[in-house]
Amino acid sequence: MLTIHAAPLVLPVGAAAVVDGAVAVDGDRIAAFGPYEEVAAAHPAARIRRWPGLLTPGLRQDRARELLTRCYHPDPREADELGELPLWGEEFERLAATMDTTRRVGSVRRGLQRMLRHGTTHMAGPFGADDQALRTAVARSGLVVRIAPSPVPVGEGMPDLDPFAAGGDLARTAHGPLTVGGRADLAVFDVPDEAALYGDGPRPCVATVLAGRLVHRAR
Repeated sequence: MLTIHAAPLVLPVGAAAVVDGAVAVDGDRIAAFGPYEEVAAAHPAARIRRWPGLLTPGLRQDRARELLTRCYHPDPREADELGELPLWGEEFERLAATMDTTRRVGSVRRGLQRMLRHGTTHMAGPFGADDQALRTAVARSGLVVRIAPSPVPVGEGMPDLDPFAAGGDLARTAHGPLTVGGRADLAVFDVPDEAALYGDGPRPCVATVLAGRLVHRAR
């Protein structure tokens, strides 16, 4: 079914921003993008999803391997004991010493889900060929793995689930520009403009679309 994702501002990357814009998605592909009125007129039978804020291409997480293999993502049932944030460093090493495969894979799956909640649709790889459980979880998530140098210097210390925490702008943090015929990987943030995506302020991701599927929607 063809779906139109509309937002007050669409930032295609590599092209001018579109006020009151929209992206039409047909299956897992982008069918069109531009002003909402034009996109809607060209696809009158499409389902309409209206979002607040701004719509961008999906983001790329350059520290995915660390987030999945050097962090523990607590189960909600462990929140009272471990909290809700990823555990890193000594805390992770203490848990990893006694962690069985089932618990580790559960952490990886939760890490992948939490990436989606931050607008991530692509991850920097590779992932070890000798770690089949990790590779299987990544493959099932639908996230795209890319093996290419990051345009943003990869930091040290604890990795952040938020791709913008690395300090790159949208052009360097998005997986690529929106393109007609390209895979429909999108993110929507409830902020007023591009500048609000940067810095220390909140940038809530309200929706993530992965290959045309709505895989995250903030409640």
